[in-house]
Amino acid sequence: MRRPPALVIARLTLREAARRRILLAAVALGLVFLATYGLGVHFIRRDMAQQHLQRVVSVPMYSFLANSGLYVVNFLTLTLTVLTSVDTVAGEIDSGTVHVVATKPIQRRDILLGKWLGFVTMITVYLLLMAGGVIGLTRVVLDYGVRHPVLGVALVWLNQVLILNVTLLGGTRLSALANGVLAFAAYGVAFIGGWIEQIGAFLGNETTVVIGILSSLLMPTEALWRRASFEMQSALAEVAPPTPFTSVLSVPSPAMIVYALVYAAAALAVAVVSFERRDL
Repeated sequence: MRRPPALVIARLTLREAARRRILLAAVALGLVFLATYGLGVHFIRRDMAQQHLQRVVSVPMYSFLANSGLYVVNFLTLTLTVLTSVDTVAGEIDSGTVHVVATKPIQRRDILLGKWLGFVTMITVYLLLMAGGVIGLTRVVLDYGVRHPVLGVALVWLNQVLILNVTLLGGTRLSALANGVLAFAAYGVAFIGGWIEQIGAFLGNETTVVIGILSSLLMPTEALWRRASFEMQSALAEVAPPTPFTSVLSVPSPAMIVYALVYAAAALAVAVVSFERRDL
């Protein structure tokens, strides 16, 4: 039975990603990170036990450590997503490789959707292994269970899919270098906007809160992370000051999550149309 063209492209995309050293480096760095995290929380737990700290004091610290680790997982996965996909369309257009596939009886949308499916499979496996490692180490070493891990990891996954869709969209019109700069710049704007919103909420400054919300509308990546962080952190952590790894002030609403879903779907749809209309 003949496989759908999109599945064939997805398999080739996975094979190409596995062949590139970026994926190998991401896996190696991920393993180093998990080892470092595991050793770090082990010694922290030992020192806290020696000081006989009460559970009400240790739980916020454990929550902070878990969310810090998951923040790193979010960033590592996002970096892997951008670096592996940034030139998958733009690079093949510039080099002329896309002509080899596009001249075959395969629709352009199948090419793009196949690449999307391949990358989504890759980042899903990577994210589950890395997030599962952090959550598992936190449970085993600290005897602390991350709150709402499934929902939290699902939001982080949506974050990766969103940036993937934006990168694929950029690749249909921009060079690989320009596309990479755009992706990381948009992420940076969202990150600083999220911090401005948090600090503004802490100081009671409505103007800075609005600035943060507008940056989230421009690129909802940081809003997705802050909602994921809020879902996974301990309720006791809400009394702690804000950090990049937690969300205690100006928590993104469910409406923002719906907006991010629509944003991701729209970016992919526009990418398909843009690639179909691109003059190759």
